[in-house]
Amino acid sequence: MPAGKAAHSIECPQGTVLFRADDACKGFVVVRSGRIRVSLTSRTGREVTLYRVGPGDICLQTFSCLVEGRRYAAEGVVEADLVAEIIPPDAFRQRLASDHVFRDAILRAVAHRFSDFEQLVEDVALSGLSARLARALLRLTDPQGHVTITHEALAVEVASGRAVISRTLGEFARRGWIALHRGDIEILKPEALKRVAG
Repeated sequence: MPAGKAAHSIECPQGTVLFRADDACKGFVVVRSGRIRVSLTSRTGREVTLYRVGPGDICLQTFSCLVEGRRYAAEGVVEADLVAEIIPPDAFRQRLASDHVFRDAILRAVAHRFSDFEQLVEDVALSGLSARLARALLRLTDPQGHVTITHEALAVEVASGRAVISRTLGEFARRGWIALHRGDIEILKPEALKRVAG
């Protein structure tokens, strides 16, 4: 997605908080490399990952804030070292109104992101925990067959509690599908997880 002349570049290391709930939006983010994880925390303190923003993706939170003039409702944290460009709000609105190539790219990205949300709602509302957990493990597996994540972070991925995740992972391990190591999950039988994932 192209950035405008008024855009300025940013570089942020992993762990940087780009925005929090109730922050004002500083501009439209065009990710060049790296990844942002956007999550929502309920009043009870439970956190769920909404989506991730990589190159070519759009942050619906940012888009909504800019279009509707409201503040963020979620948190965005750099998950992999980020290189991005920020298009200031006025420049973003001007480009959206006058640049049909930019507008079409934005609308396609919004449509794609909404399909991600539909999948998230389906996962949480219509899928059992084992299926959601299996899908998350398969999605997060690196090329070496490992998922480097804590049980707490995995609970955020699938909108569940840490204790429930630990019990379910223990069951997966007893079945020989995975091996549990400190801060790391080794995927031994991805085909079994695919069956559970449905």
